[in-house]
Formats: sequence, structure tokens, C-alpha cells
Amino acid sequence: MSNHTRVTHFILRGFSDVPHLRLVVVPFFLLIYTFGLLGNLSIITVVTRDSRLHYPMYFFLKNLSFLDICYTSATIPKAVVISLTGSGVISYQECAAQLYAIFTFACTECFLLTAMAYDRCLAILRPLLYGTIMSQKYCSALVVTAWVGGAIYSAFHTFNTFSLPYCGPNVIDHFFCDIPPVMRLSCTDYHLSEEMGFAVSSCIAMSSFALTVVSYIVIVVTVLRISSVEGRWKAFSTCSSHLTTVILFYGTGSFVYLRPASQYSPTLGRLASIFYSLVTPSLNPVVYCLRNKDMKFALQKLYCGRKY
Repeated sequence: MSNHTRVTHFILRGFSDVPHLRLVVVPFFLLIYTFGLLGNLSIITVVTRDSRLHYPMYFFLKNLSFLDICYTSATIPKAVVISLTGSGVISYQECAAQLYAIFTFACTECFLLTAMAYDRCLAILRPLLYGTIMSQKYCSALVVTAWVGGAIYSAFHTFNTFSLPYCGPNVIDHFFCDIPPVMRLSCTDYHLSEEMGFAVSSCIAMSSFALTVVSYIVIVVTVLRISSVEGRWKAFSTCSSHLTTVILFYGTGSFVYLRPASQYSPTLGRLASIFYSLVTPSLNPVVYCLRNKDMKFALQKLYCGRKY
């Protein structure tokens, strides 16, 4: 790779090309980032401290919150510094490391959401055997598998992107090192690498999404067999938060990565990236706590003390 690479650094444009617009969006994005950081840290704290939340569903939620913190922290602080200072210089090695980290977190979250769908399916389909099957050891194995799978998947994409020669220009039309805008800077035909990445992404992402869909089909069929309306509502309410997260994650992610780099739009790419790398991870604490009485009670107890 070093024999073909002439570019030693890249330049990130940041959130916007318009200087005046940066002064508006940077405080707004910092506010969302801080809100998401505090929300996810609160979930990790209450799930760890409150013994009533020591169940598989909350164990996965705690890991999802940790992933969301890592995911947003890998992109937003650097992008804010770039927008404030106006210097978007990032070394070749740092760019590759950032892309690898971002995709590791994103892919791990993809696999973790599938594990969470399986957990909800098992809880509704086999309630009597649920506690036996979803042991602490088994839940930990699912999380470790998600991390290992995400790291391997990300390593392929990082190598597939940075094995291309980059001779200039070196300006990345984005606020972080992402595959489509980086690959477009290659000074050779990148379509073969693009097609390989697209094929692998389609297989991995669609397989995870298909397993999630199958899990929810089983859930819906099982819940519809419940005679009482109250029982159906209670069963559906335990899955609604996870389903919302799945739709937001896959909807915005597929818009960016399941389309050719030649059709990449800098403006739409930034908007979609802001949504799935900042807004969605920051909204997850709200989505999961809004209709969960146990989580709301635990958070009230954490912040209001003896009153609760």
C-alpha cells in the first residue's frame, strides 16, 4: 500500500462549507452530543447499580449505550474542532484509524441489534425457558461475538478503501473519514473495490436485518395468539423501543452505504451521516426510557435520591 500512496494527509471540510453556518450548527451539534452522552451514561449507571435491572434486555441496552458513546465520540469531537479552528488536516494513518473505529462501532451495533431482537423473540416465544437459555454467560458470548464480527467486518472495509492509491486531491467532502467520499479521491478506478465492499455490506447488513425481521414476524404471530388485549399491548410495548431503533439505524445507514460512491452527494451524505452518527445514538436513551417504567423509576431514583 505504501508503494502506491502519495497522499500523506487529508483535509476534512467539516459540517459545512459556509463559515457563518458553522457558527450555528456547531453549538447545536454539541448540545445534542452532550445530551446523548449524559443519557447513555445514565443508562449504563442505572443498569449497573440497580439490581432490578439485572436482566438480559437491560444488559444488551447497557452495551448499546456504550456503543453509542463510542460511536458519537469517534466523529463529533474531531468534527467540532475542525469547524471551530478551520483546520481539517488529518494524517493518512489517522484517517484510516478513524474509519476503522467508526465502522467497528457501527457494525457491532448492527450485530447487537440483531441479538436484542433474538432476545425479545425468545422472551415472548419461550417465556418459561427464557431465564435458562439467556444466561449471563450466553448474553456475554453474544456481545463478544458482535464485537469480534464488527472488528473483522471493519478491517475488510478499511483495507478495501485504503489499499487504493491516493495521489491527490486530498480534500474529503465530509466531517469524518467515510468510505464514499474517501474512495472518490482515489487516482485509479475504484469500481472493483466499490463493488466488493457493496457485496460484502449487502450480505452482512441484509443478513442481520433479515434475522431481525424474522424475529419480529415470530413475535407478531405469537402476540396475536394472546387472547387478552392487555397482554398483547404489554408484549408489544417491550419491543417497540427496539423496533424504533432498528428502523432509524438501518434506514439512515442503508441510504449512505448501499449506494455507489459515484452517486454520492456531499450534502445528502453529511445530513444522513449526522442523523445516524449523532441524532440516532443520542435519541436511543429517550426511546428506551420513555415507555419503560423500570428505567424511568431507576433514573428518578438516581437523580432524585430518597424521594423515590
